[in-house]
Amino acid sequence: MQCKRLLNLTKKWYLSVKDETMAPARMITFMVLHSESCPVCQQDPDLKDEIIKITEMILPESKIPKAVRQQQQEEEAAEEEENASATENEEQKTSDDDSDEKEIFLDDDEDED
Repeated sequence: MQCKRLLNLTKKWYLSVKDETMAPARMITFMVLHSESCPVCQQDPDLKDEIIKITEMILPESKIPKAVRQQQQEEEAAEEEENASATENEEQKTSDDDSDEKEIFLDDDEDED
């Protein structure tokens, strides 16, 4: 967060949420409204990701907006897909290495005859 004002406001709002004098969803709404109207926040490329992280921390799963939940699910699915393909690639390399070793052993056995 590059905006000092938003940082201070977020801390103040978070304390209000902890004291139960402000709803967590209202805090997120205030953050989004501030970021849309503040020139410093509009220039911050990481702010949206930071707001999403704060939203995940503050709001229970059922209160997170549906669009945000869908985006998170899509990202998780993409990560799982990448991990699965990486695992397959490693398994393929391992099986290729094993077949090379078998060929070497076969060659050695043939030399003994």
